[in-house]
Amino acid sequence: MPTSTENSITIVGNLADDPELRYTPAGAAVANMRVAVNRRRFNRETNGWDEELDGFFNVNIWRDHAENIAESLKRGHRVVVIGRLRSRSYEDKEGQTRWVTEIEADEVCPSLRWATAKVNKVTRSGGGGSGGGDTSWGGAPPPTQAPAPDDVPF
Repeated sequence: MPTSTENSITIVGNLADDPELRYTPAGAAVANMRVAVNRRRFNRETNGWDEELDGFFNVNIWRDHAENIAESLKRGHRVVVIGRLRSRSYEDKEGQTRWVTEIEADEVCPSLRWATAKVNKVTRSGGGGSGGGDTSWGGAPPPTQAPAPDDVPF
């Protein structure tokens, strides 16, 4: 979850492209993706709904989370992104300073409004994951099976 309520953003939209997974020279995974956010408005003239593009947001995801995103999500998937706005500058090929504002994601998940998903807990060699196996409850016991008192289900 976001670490600060002063700079948090939540968007819901569709992936404009497949997430792009890269690695830093130090070996940290980073996924970049663009999310198209639309607004639905009721059109009284047509008595139907119109979609208006609010914009595209660039989103960065790091480490194991980035690898999970790249493996799980594809162009067109509807996602929920929770993160923080970050501005940074870079120098373009002509030597001009350019500024970009991006979302540094804390959480990215598929929207289940018009889809279903099966959750599989993963174990990565980087040490960020835990558990393992194929389960629809993210590693926790099904609701009909109570966990042992010392066995936290997450």
